[in-house]
Order: sequence, then C-alpha cells, then structure tokens
Amino acid sequence: MKLLPIGYANFINKERIISIVSPDTSPVKRIISEARTNNMLVDATCGRKTRSVFVIDSGHVVLSAVQLATMAKRIDKNLKETDFLDN
Repeated sequence: MKLLPIGYANFINKERIISIVSPDTSPVKRIISEARTNNMLVDATCGRKTRSVFVIDSGHVVLSAVQLATMAKRIDKNLKETDFLDN
C-alpha cells in the first residue's frame, strides 16, 4: 500500500484512486452532493477551501485543500509545471 499525503496530516491509498478532479464544475459539485447524501463523502479539508476532489474505487469521494496540480505532481514525480497549462 502506497500512501499519498493529501494535506493536514491526512493520507489516501494511492492505488485506490480512480481520478482527481477540480471541484469547480457542476458535474463534480453534483458528485460531491450525491456522496454527501449517501454518506460516501470524506472531507479532509480541515475547514479550508476544497481545491481537489478524489474519486476512489470504493465509490467514496474525498475532498482535499491541496491544489490539483500539486496532487498530480505528488503522484507522478515526472510531471512538469507546463503539463498543467491549458492549450
């Protein structure tokens, strides 16, 4: 099991992550709302603004206060800053 730090002394199993998405879009807001309704939401933001959302293979949704680009770099050390620029 490989643990990924997601901020404020919280960790997630790196091997169970399906996707990491930005919380700003309407579909992701719906996913968060449905997860909250179904008791499948884990809020690891410690009261801060949500900056990335993890979807886990168990169906859980995990909120993090760490930037999406930072999380992607932590997962794949070979990524460069230019990989996150919109074309």
